[in-house]
Amino acid sequence: MTRKRYRRSFEGPELADRIPAENLFRPGQKSYPPEDTVIKVENRSVIDNNTEFDRRTVLGVLAGVGNAALAGCSGFQSEPDAETTQIDEDTARELADSFAPSLYFDEYEEWYPTDPRQYTSERDGDTVVHGFDAVEGYHSDFDSEREPPEPTGFYHVVGYEDSSLVAIQYWFYYVFDQFSCNFHWHDWEVLHVFVDTETGEPQLYVASSHSRDVPNNEFLDPDPDDVPRVLPELGSHSSTLSVNEVADRFQRFGGDDLIPDVTNEAIDGIKDLVDIPLAYGLPRDEGARLPMVIPELDGIPLYEHDAVPSFTRESLIDEKLTIRSLAELESPPTDMPLRETGLVFEHAERDGDGDGDVEYALRPTTEIEHISEFTGPQLSFEFPVPEIVEDAFSHHISTTGTPWDQPRYGNPAADITASTHREALANRYEAIGDPGVTDALIARVTDTTTSEDAPDDEGLTTVEMTQESVALLESEPRMRPTFAGVAMFGDVEPGEHRLTVNSAGSAPHSEHLEVTEDGRNDGGNGDDGDADGHFRRAGVDGEVPVVARDKARRLELSDEEADAEVVRTAIEDDFAGRIYESAVEGHDTVFVHEGGAYTTEVRDRDDEVGAFRVNPDPGSNGEIRIDRPETGKASLAAYLADVAEETRASVAAVEGDADGAENAVRGLERALAAVVEAAEMATERARDGDRGGADQQLEAVRKRLETVADRLADASEDLPPELSNAAENRLEQADRRVDQARTAEKL
Repeated sequence: MTRKRYRRSFEGPELADRIPAENLFRPGQKSYPPEDTVIKVENRSVIDNNTEFDRRTVLGVLAGVGNAALAGCSGFQSEPDAETTQIDEDTARELADSFAPSLYFDEYEEWYPTDPRQYTSERDGDTVVHGFDAVEGYHSDFDSEREPPEPTGFYHVVGYEDSSLVAIQYWFYYVFDQFSCNFHWHDWEVLHVFVDTETGEPQLYVASSHSRDVPNNEFLDPDPDDVPRVLPELGSHSSTLSVNEVADRFQRFGGDDLIPDVTNEAIDGIKDLVDIPLAYGLPRDEGARLPMVIPELDGIPLYEHDAVPSFTRESLIDEKLTIRSLAELESPPTDMPLRETGLVFEHAERDGDGDGDVEYALRPTTEIEHISEFTGPQLSFEFPVPEIVEDAFSHHISTTGTPWDQPRYGNPAADITASTHREALANRYEAIGDPGVTDALIARVTDTTTSEDAPDDEGLTTVEMTQESVALLESEPRMRPTFAGVAMFGDVEPGEHRLTVNSAGSAPHSEHLEVTEDGRNDGGNGDDGDADGHFRRAGVDGEVPVVARDKARRLELSDEEADAEVVRTAIEDDFAGRIYESAVEGHDTVFVHEGGAYTTEVRDRDDEVGAFRVNPDPGSNGEIRIDRPETGKASLAAYLADVAEETRASVAAVEGDADGAENAVRGLERALAAVVEAAEMATERARDGDRGGADQQLEAVRKRLETVADRLADASEDLPPELSNAAENRLEQADRRVDQARTAEKL
């Protein structure tokens, strides 16, 4: 095979001004400088006091993301597997030809699998592929011909000792990866096909996902008569399986006479997720919007950089699917196109008529194992956070490793992420170790909206997201895309962590949590994991609600001027219930929906509780501040007075149908006014240091709340149903807070 080799040369003073001299590859130069001199993109935080969303943090692509195509899923541990050995060349070739997959690409795809050898160069005696060379060479060819250059796949076959089980790996190299939460020079994706050589039948397909935390797409006992089909995700090329009769569509669930395309086990331990298979899937083929972000180099879009002159805006994913940053939109996107099939790649040696538009060559990986590194300068993108990010992001990288340096290259079973699949193979073959315990931090990301059961702009509910999100575990740091609305991180180290979730058009959500030595999340939500200790839930009972930017209000809390040392905060809406909780260190920043009515709870280091009523004014852009949070009897009593007065005013605005002062609505208003009076007196007594007097008034509050409950029952038919619902929910909240106030040690 004749290969055109591409070499770049940089000319002109403008480029020299844009890139540090030590990073230039000049005409005649034989090798690249040492990799520690690559371009560094510094972490920056820019504060704009004129906007609520004033944190612009430019992140380098994370180490975990940079190795996304090669890492495997570390959240799924297992017993050791037997050693593997190389299969003889002829048998390996025969097996590889037999199961070579067809690839169904997205119609907007710009990066197709190719042969990296055409982009190699020498550095310090090693053969490397530099990102500049690969991208420049690829687009020099692709943009001129609009045909994928050198379509190629690579195979690697190993057998397990003393076993009839072999694994065929199909590796596909892409020169660039563009996605919603990561992009990097070079991208390797793999499909593992486990085959029994005695029967000739496939046992398991494992298609690689984004990272070691994101579960792969897997199928147990596929039909031996069908050619494996892979649906590469747009931009990221994460591999999804298609085994049902509709070749170019992903089916997570069975139905309409179609079988599901994955047999991964379902998520257990989180409400509303118990039936969702634990597999990444293919979001844009499942009805979810997935905006792609623009990669930057030296703080400017990559297509504006002189280092890759053939790289243009058209080299990236179409503008219909791309945003400048996750903070660009004011509301979640609704008009982005969903997935449609574009080019279909088929193995050039496959017999019969297929759907293929492009034939790819299939070569053994031994032909490219001499390449020691795939490299390139650090890229970056915008990732908003509720406050300035710490220096933990100064060491991010943006390139991928080589397949042959990864554990799963020698042991493909290391990439099996479904414990039921590993268990099935372990039962059939002694060479495969039994599955271990799944250890992962997990949460379901939802959208926050106003509730139809609440008064206007005074109550919320959460609904399923229409787009996927990006989750960042800042303390590691690791960044992962959600799948089916699920954020997941495997093998989270014990200690304090910060989880930030971003969605295009939504305000960022951030919370602190602590994972204990036994893996449990002790972040304040009372979560102990599921019965088997498999999943640790972030958020509130595993749910993380986010808010559209155009509906979000910034709530800030600080104890700098307070006597209390706040260590935990929580927020409850009158209708949605508890929607946020986090460990804090004296201050917290949360974005809440302007249409909610909230109880903000704080706890101090002595586990004393305080509460504050927050009811934003819709349409107002001002932030909400709690500068002197209190805990103890006074705080809780003041809260009771506030929520009772708020409810009394709403009731007073209703005209009762009955005449006279003693109609049911008027009786409810008077009962609420009595609660306000007693709660205000309890507040005054507590602040004067009169414990006995405070407790006496709190007992009066408790009894008067019982009267409110009776009056509410009498007046419910004369109140608007939404107000009746709100009063009932607030009464439940008040009952809980008065009990806390009565038992509080702190005045």
